[in-house]
Amino acid sequence: MAQPSLSPTEFASAVTAITSAFGDPTRREIYLFVHEHPEGVTASEVAERFELHANVARHHLDKLTAGGHLEVTVGRPPGAPGAGRPSKRYKAHTAEVELDLPVRHDDVLITLLGRALALLPREQAEAMAEEVGVEYGRTMARAMGSSGDVQRSFRTSLHAVADALSAHGFAAHAEAHDGGLRIISNHCPFGDAAVEHPVICAVDRGMVRGMLETLYGDTTTLTERSRAAGDPTCITSVGS
Repeated sequence: MAQPSLSPTEFASAVTAITSAFGDPTRREIYLFVHEHPEGVTASEVAERFELHANVARHHLDKLTAGGHLEVTVGRPPGAPGAGRPSKRYKAHTAEVELDLPVRHDDVLITLLGRALALLPREQAEAMAEEVGVEYGRTMARAMGSSGDVQRSFRTSLHAVADALSAHGFAAHAEAHDGGLRIISNHCPFGDAAVEHPVICAVDRGMVRGMLETLYGDTTTLTERSRAAGDPTCITSVGS
């Protein structure tokens, strides 16, 4: 059964949750480090691995725990000596690296959108799909708390857009490539509807442009690759 879409408040909360937990590059690396150790890690081990003060390492681990991405146990790893005080250990919930956020999508409406767009000439349908994405992207940016008064750098804005897309089910990240910047999406929440109606991919491009217009200013976006076209990832190149 299709679940209702997130309200603006729910979506803003999801974006806040993911950016709070993963907005720091070191924290993202720590999260992956914990996943490499099924027996769990201590704050001291993280501090040593990343050359951090123990209190800073503990702060990152506690942030990840508060976001529901790690759990805390007290004990010793298998094979460790029995003497001494048991350590507070941080462990991943599952063996898979995943972001379990309450983001839902209405499959019926997505399918309806695809079929409606299929009735139009491709150029017109793509323009309409992108404009829908732009409007929704602006709404997403406003839900992130953008007032338009705070000037963000282009790179900072792009990373904020990638975080917002991830919170919305795209599993996205920003990266530099050939002197430019682009957003890589490893998952498409539109699923089979996008495969059947690839014009829906223009919605993704529009969402990126709409968010960046609100967070930064006028930009250009171009779809380089698409999972709907058989590519392993969706890639949107962005220019300021």
